Amino acid sequence: MNNEMAYMLGMICGNGEIRRGSTETTISIDIPHKKLKTESFRDVRLYVKASIADIRAMLEPLMGINLEFIQSQTATILSFRKANNEYLMREILRYVGSASSHENIRINTEMFRFSRDEKLQFLRGFSDVTGYVRRSNYFFEKYMHRVYLEVPHNWELVADVCNLLKDVDVPVQTIDWAHPNTRDGNLTKYKQGFPNFWKKEHQIKIWANEFEAVGFAVIHKKESLDEFAKELVKGIKEKGKDVLNITHKFYWEGRTINRLKPPHPGENDGFIPASIRGKHYNSWKEIARDLGYEK
Repeated sequence: MNNEMAYMLGMICGNGEIRRGSTETTISIDIPHKKLKTESFRDVRLYVKASIADIRAMLEPLMGINLEFIQSQTATILSFRKANNEYLMREILRYVGSASSHENIRINTEMFRFSRDEKLQFLRGFSDVTGYVRRSNYFFEKYMHRVYLEVPHNWELVADVCNLLKDVDVPVQTIDWAHPNTRDGNLTKYKQGFPNFWKKEHQIKIWANEFEAVGFAVIHKKESLDEFAKELVKGIKEKGKDVLNITHKFYWEGRTINRLKPPHPGENDGFIPASIRGKHYNSWKEIARDLGYEK
């Protein structure tokens, strides 16, 4: 293992697709353009294109081939193809197991034995394709900026990522699970005739200053993170409070207030994994514990 391989595995886990053939495998990685303009009103596509040059310079010596990429208004897609019997592809397939995409992949348990730098590189690769840092992502106070990591469908991967973040001492502020008890806890949308409103992506939310330990390689995300982390720290200090007492806290280190929620008909939906299907939850923390993200 090395930093470059860890970064690439993070990108594959975050938003990759693995198409296996009898003699070779094609891997594609999607970098979505959630917005067409950066926070400073510049073209996201140009920033991503510039970032791709850096990513290719990092990964292509490892791979021994050129990374192909295509770009549209809404996404940049990286891809490569290699023979199944080549060492690099054998290693990639060993780490991803039987997964065909980010929707059913898990973080291989070996990755928890990586060095700290390798874990951070894996998380950076993952975040470059799943992470968003926007001015609108604040928590009550407009300086309380957060990074969102968005994971569609894959419940277990959310817990895996949170546990890897825990390993590098980066606390998660909250998880917005795609569960009816968290996304439609008072049945508001259900009563309006939208019973499946809650079926969205999961969102892992992390304070901007805490996320700087991981960071981004994609340029416009890195610039926004640096700016927002400074604003967050400044805002907390201006309130006369200690920054780390506010942001460096895992959920099991603070008090929990469980507000009772009514049962939701969606609790038994097949969209929810069997291990927690049919259970009622009053807090995102209860789901996290049941899926394995805990002290």
